[in-house]
Amino acid sequence: MYPLSLTLKGFRGIRDGLGLDVLTLDLERLAGDAELVALSGANGRGKSTILDNLQPFQTLPSRTSLAGPGGFSYYDHVVLPESEKDLVWLHEGRRFRSQIVIRNNGRRATDAFLFEADAEGRWRPVVLPDGTLSDGKTGTYNRCVEHLLGSAETFFTSAFSAQGKRQLSAYQNSEIKTLLADLLGQEHIRNEGKKAAQVVDLLKAGLVAMRQQQASLDEQLLRLQDEYQSLGDTGTRIATQARARVEALRVQEAAHTHLARQQAVFEQARGLEARRTQLNGERSALIGTGKQVIEVIADQAQAQRQRLVRLEQRIAHRKAQRSAQLQTLDRQRRQCDTVLLGEAAVRRAGRRLSLAESVAARRAERLQSARHQVQELSRCTAAWESARQRLKAIEREAGQAALRAEDLARRFGLAREVPCAGTDLQGRCKLLGDAREAQGLMPSAQGAIRRLSADKADVQRQLSEHETQRRALTQAPQVLAHAERREAIARDRATRNGRLAARMGEIQQTLTRRNDIERELAALTQAGSQDGETDEEHAERLDIRATLKALEAQHEQQAKHYRQGLDRLDEVLAALPPAFDGRVLSEAERTLAAAQAAFAEAERAHLQAVRDAERRTALDRQLRDRKRERADAAARIAQVEAQLGNWSLLVKCLGNDGLIALAIDDAGPALAGLANDLLLASYGPRFTVSLLTQVENRKGEQREGFVIEVHDGESGQSKRVEQMSGGERIWVNECLVRAVALYLSQNSGRCYGTLFSDEVDGALDPARKRMFMAMKREVLRLGGYAREIFISQTPELTSMADAVINLDAWGPPTMKASAPPTESEYQGA
Repeated sequence: MYPLSLTLKGFRGIRDGLGLDVLTLDLERLAGDAELVALSGANGRGKSTILDNLQPFQTLPSRTSLAGPGGFSYYDHVVLPESEKDLVWLHEGRRFRSQIVIRNNGRRATDAFLFEADAEGRWRPVVLPDGTLSDGKTGTYNRCVEHLLGSAETFFTSAFSAQGKRQLSAYQNSEIKTLLADLLGQEHIRNEGKKAAQVVDLLKAGLVAMRQQQASLDEQLLRLQDEYQSLGDTGTRIATQARARVEALRVQEAAHTHLARQQAVFEQARGLEARRTQLNGERSALIGTGKQVIEVIADQAQAQRQRLVRLEQRIAHRKAQRSAQLQTLDRQRRQCDTVLLGEAAVRRAGRRLSLAESVAARRAERLQSARHQVQELSRCTAAWESARQRLKAIEREAGQAALRAEDLARRFGLAREVPCAGTDLQGRCKLLGDAREAQGLMPSAQGAIRRLSADKADVQRQLSEHETQRRALTQAPQVLAHAERREAIARDRATRNGRLAARMGEIQQTLTRRNDIERELAALTQAGSQDGETDEEHAERLDIRATLKALEAQHEQQAKHYRQGLDRLDEVLAALPPAFDGRVLSEAERTLAAAQAAFAEAERAHLQAVRDAERRTALDRQLRDRKRERADAAARIAQVEAQLGNWSLLVKCLGNDGLIALAIDDAGPALAGLANDLLLASYGPRFTVSLLTQVENRKGEQREGFVIEVHDGESGQSKRVEQMSGGERIWVNECLVRAVALYLSQNSGRCYGTLFSDEVDGALDPARKRMFMAMKREVLRLGGYAREIFISQTPELTSMADAVINLDAWGPPTMKASAPPTESEYQGA
């Protein structure tokens, strides 16, 4: 399989990386006969998107964790309403074209077509030998591609190393055996195993149905046996129930005769019962009338008692109200007395307020005078300190002036000692010139000394005056503190007297209020001495008592009248003969009903015993039939179980742990030898790989498995590939993957022609990366591959390729469209 050209439209990776909606790569023109072709460019240029699409399967291998097309969707990786992938590829001398159209415009749909070029160069849909036509459906497309290239799992395991691809050491036992079975061409054995598994499934399903039928028969047998045993001896039951039926009939006839006699006696007593009923009605009417009259009298008496209660309540309420008023006035009088306790202090404060205010004013004036003296002391102290600082400055300046005058005198004295004085050289003598310059400066230095002496005397005079003033004001701070204390005391006294004097109005109001309270208390006390009933209340009480007495007399009279009437009616009722006991008639009726029910039950039991005898005969016949059916079912189940064991053994023999495992055991040394050849040619003799299909469990027993073991020639130790470092593990894994591809091409005749790898060398150091490129060329040589297209972020490896497709030549990704690069921009090493 050789990719010839690729056109991508609407893929997100191309738009984000290159800013293009459509990208076309002509690999025939750009790569030519190059064996190693590198895709280069900055991160995010779309290199992985291009590499993932250079194969005809419906997946982007770096975007899914599965090896095949399952678990992948194009819709997450396209941006246009209608996107397209168009790949032209060559396989076994035949030219094919894969066209996949992804529609994402509200309703998602994917069409996949596989065409083959005829002799005239026209594209026609691929037709498989079994008649399958590539009609645009993804399912038929996948079947056509797998018919030409084999399974997607084998292709992506052996020929395509995508980013994030699982290493062979991470494969489960079943996964690696499925892959190796496909490599070894054992698919026909697997298909036969699948057919045998289908037979096993059918046998298991039939066996389940048979066992369910057997369980149903067992349940029916158990139920029939229980029912048969529950019926018991039906003949004895029939005889017993016949005797019981005859006895129940005799009891029923006797009960019917007794009831007829009791009914005749009841008809004779019906006339007396009518008279008794009339007298009882008159008695009930008399009782009802008497109760009504007595209830009316009782209601009137209750109304008078309620009237008396209301009278008592009015009197008690008036007394309670007067008591509450007395308590309120007494509380108010105590409050006034509390306020008047400070009356003497308030009056005294009013008399002393003006004196306190005048004293506070005089002490405030003294405080202001003391503050002025303190301020004058601060000013004198500051002036004294300033004069001292000025005196020190004058003394320093005078010392400097004296030193200058001495220096000038010394320089001028040199004029008499210089040897060139009076000679022709005196005009050019620097010492003599300096002496003459000092002579001109001496008067000014003497003047400065005299001026500084006068200034010093003046400053000393000022310092003496300030010192005299400071001594005179030395006690000013103490005087100020004393004045502040006395002023604060006078101000507090005046404030306190003012607050007390302000309460004079409150004292006057309180005196007035207390006098009013005394008058109210006197009035209430006088009214309380006359706190008895009023004349109206006394008359009302007498009227209530008289009414109650009259009602009691009327109640006694009515009760006596109705009692006499009831006594008369009771005498007449007592003279009548005893009443007929209806319970006797009811008891006779109940006895007859019970006898009838007992006869019906005895007759029903007799009929049930007859039916049970018939049922027992039918159950005996059913039990014989079910036992025969159960024996037939057990024989069929035994036959199916024997066949199921044979077919299950055949499934195991044709599965991963049977013939396929034996074939893998035979192929393991060959795969390991190819991997070791690649390791020796590229990495050196340090590592040797062996494939183990039998592993030892914790019990020390051998079981089917798959382990990649690596022997280190430097350390002399062997370890599993999972225990190696990241870079070493990648190296061994890539050698194994390429060994799988070599074995596939050498033994099955299936050679894809082109290999793919995406940044597999990331964990390798620079030296190992160069050796890694040597391994790539060795794989191409040993396997007869035409080309490998790879992506690497290492510039040295990219430069070692035979051709480089530089995606940076399309310009910055912000450009939406631009002209495709020229062929010279693509070419690399």
